[in-house]
Amino acid sequence: MERTILQLLLIGILLANLSLAATVRRPRLDGRIVGGQETNIQDIPYQVSLQRGYHFCGGSLIAQGWVLTAAHCTEGSAILLSKVRIGSSRTADGGLVVGIKRVHRHPKYDAYTIDFDFSLLELEDYSALNVTQAFVGLPEQDADIADGTPVLVSGWGNTQSAQESTAVLRAVTVPKVSQRQCTEAYGSFGSITDRMICAGLPEGGKDACQGDSGGPLAADGILWGVVSWGYGCARPSYPGVYSRVASVRNWISSTSGI
Repeated sequence: MERTILQLLLIGILLANLSLAATVRRPRLDGRIVGGQETNIQDIPYQVSLQRGYHFCGGSLIAQGWVLTAAHCTEGSAILLSKVRIGSSRTADGGLVVGIKRVHRHPKYDAYTIDFDFSLLELEDYSALNVTQAFVGLPEQDADIADGTPVLVSGWGNTQSAQESTAVLRAVTVPKVSQRQCTEAYGSFGSITDRMICAGLPEGGKDACQGDSGGPLAADGILWGVVSWGYGCARPSYPGVYSRVASVRNWISSTSGI
């Protein structure tokens, strides 16, 4: 009897270890635009900066008063004390700073696997104020773009270069990577789910694939991804992983009316 109980305990421990191995915690990206170019907000007018005395995440204006960002950028109650800077190439000045009225985090967001990494920010009313803004388009539910399509990533993240300021918006163009290639690259970190899309160059280097968390991955005026996670920054064979906007288009519509 005692031996049977011991065997069951050992089996339980083994299964628990196997379960943990299957869900290895995702590596958090380090939020950089490496090898990109300084750009003007007029070229990416939907880009916004999330701030609480300093820039900490990016986001995309998808309509008047609505920003789509990453759920991991909105963890904790302090997010409601944060502000959103709209219409400026710089994080410290310019444009318009707006408060956040409500946070709609995707109900299936998993902080461990970083699946369903989406949050909608409902902003305080600023319709009476003069600000230059434009909205990024949204794809249809479950739509996709071809592998190899050039996509634009932008943000104010670290640049790994003292000559490249983090105070001014930067952007870099990289190709979309196939789901198969991305799954193979991140096999040891768990699966790449249907809510994820990948982009980057196989050789890595200066053509980095990551910008600030929550920032946009766009092509031809359509928002295909939200900067989510990845292994390091600009590493060979490790593309950036983005939350796939087309996978939650219906949730965006039902939550925001957009």
